[in-house]
Amino acid sequence: MVGLLAKVADIGFVLDSDGGIAELALDGGELGTHIDDRWLGRSLLDTVEGDSRQRLADALAAVRAHPGRPQRIDLAHTLEDGAPLPVEYRLVALPDGEGVIAAGRDMRPVASLRQQLLNAQQALEQDYWRLRQVETRYRQLFDMIADAILVVDAGSGRVLEANPAAGELLGGGGSRVVGKPFPLGLSERSQRDVAGLLAEAQAAGRALLSGVTRDGDDTPLTAVVSYLRQGSETRFLVRFARESAEHAGGDEQALPPSLQRAPDAVLLTDTDGRVLAANKTFLDLAQVVGEDRVTGLSADRWLGRSGVDLSVLLSNLNERGSVKLFSTVLRGESGVNTDVEISACTVDDGPRGRLAFYIRDVSRRVSDGQPSGESLPASIEQITRRVGRMPLKELVRESTDIIEAMCIRAALELTQDNRASAAELLGLSRQSLYAKLRRYDISGVESDVVSS
Repeated sequence: MVGLLAKVADIGFVLDSDGGIAELALDGGELGTHIDDRWLGRSLLDTVEGDSRQRLADALAAVRAHPGRPQRIDLAHTLEDGAPLPVEYRLVALPDGEGVIAAGRDMRPVASLRQQLLNAQQALEQDYWRLRQVETRYRQLFDMIADAILVVDAGSGRVLEANPAAGELLGGGGSRVVGKPFPLGLSERSQRDVAGLLAEAQAAGRALLSGVTRDGDDTPLTAVVSYLRQGSETRFLVRFARESAEHAGGDEQALPPSLQRAPDAVLLTDTDGRVLAANKTFLDLAQVVGEDRVTGLSADRWLGRSGVDLSVLLSNLNERGSVKLFSTVLRGESGVNTDVEISACTVDDGPRGRLAFYIRDVSRRVSDGQPSGESLPASIEQITRRVGRMPLKELVRESTDIIEAMCIRAALELTQDNRASAAELLGLSRQSLYAKLRRYDISGVESDVVSS
């Protein structure tokens, strides 16, 4: 009997009339580390706890009352270390009507899978509700935006999503725009221009076009297209805005064509220094893709090493109305600094005060008196001219270098260019002096080394 149980079940018991374990059979697997001959003689009821005891007692009574009817029951044994051991049993009464055979299957692998499934289901539910919340916020924001926003499939060219403003602007309502080929609702010329804008955005990532008009309406619009890629899917995010709203005042804040094409950078700001318009030269120096990336931001993001330079400029413009040849730096988005000179004036021809900044790149200017970059200035006066363009720590270091080089030259003059005597006079070793001569590019080093 025991051998047969070991072949057909993970664990098997032969119970006597009192429910005690008379015989024990194991399949030789991992269960043998938890269950051994010490279970013999124990009541099977003593190996379970809680409601399992009552269910086991009821099942034993039922199988004895109906010997030909097997009973199925799931039990959780309590091991010596307190860990549960889930087992699925089939109970069958022996022919004598008193003894019972219990053939069990270890349910720990199944319980582990069930727990993993439960954990995965809970994680999916959490992700689902999180995505629902994100989608709800996105939809609310999408519908609340005053500008017309469309999401266009880059492959088919059809509108995937459109907010109510887009439906109103392009005609027919947002739901009627979805699924239609894009561009739509525009004049014939603007449809061609916007189609070209999509190709430009696909190549550059972002593109902007002004002067777009609707079919039967000459009100100018500005179109901004961004190219988005996620996995194998590509989308165009298209925004239409009325030019009067886009520029918060129309032509009042737009630069005239002559300044747009000017070789020097031109910046138009309000009295607080917030950018209203910028020409292409400024965008190139600031390393910015489009004008919409700078409008509304403070100019001190690019002008000067800190906000101090812009504050000085604004203060002088407020007091005097103009500033000439203010030396500072223009910081590019990628960290490249450019030496510039700024001339600025107030512009009083609009309903609100505005400031115009004319910015000239002087980084390549040839100057005998004031070298730029990392070269050593020739005098302390040149150091003071760099205040506001370099940190104090660098200014102090360069000042120290100037004084050190001047002292070395003075020592060489006193010793009539005798390096050994000059080193002794300065309290340096000859090797240290030679290193400093090379550092400051003082001539005659190699010849002196050879002669010595």
